[in-house]
Amino acid sequence: MAISLWKNLLQTTKERLLQQRRMSLYNGAHGYEEELIKKKLKQFAGGSINLSKEDNGIGILTLNNPKLMNAFTGTMMLELQERVTELENWKDGKGLIIYGAGDTFCSGSDLNAVKAISNSQASSDKN
Repeated sequence: MAISLWKNLLQTTKERLLQQRRMSLYNGAHGYEEELIKKKLKQFAGGSINLSKEDNGIGILTLNNPKLMNAFTGTMMLELQERVTELENWKDGKGLIIYGAGDTFCSGSDLNAVKAISNSQASSDKN
């Protein structure tokens, strides 16, 4: 009986923690408007984040933007958020390998996207 209660408590706690982690990083409490950020990020297209889940429980996440040395674009940032959520819900997952397509892991981020987000944040601070 005690073991069953303990397992239920652990499962409930785990579910709550995952729920908290899924809450948006860009929520209103920090002065960010999530939909505005997503809209800005979508303007910077290119590349992709690919995920394959192997039968042995190993996931392979590929940063796929070799023309720009796998620099993150706005759409890649949004796709990464989706892939992370997918991995959090993968019951059979045991590990993850992350690599970049081509000869480079990741050269950083599309600075144009970062600048656009920063400018939208500065604009909303003035209002």
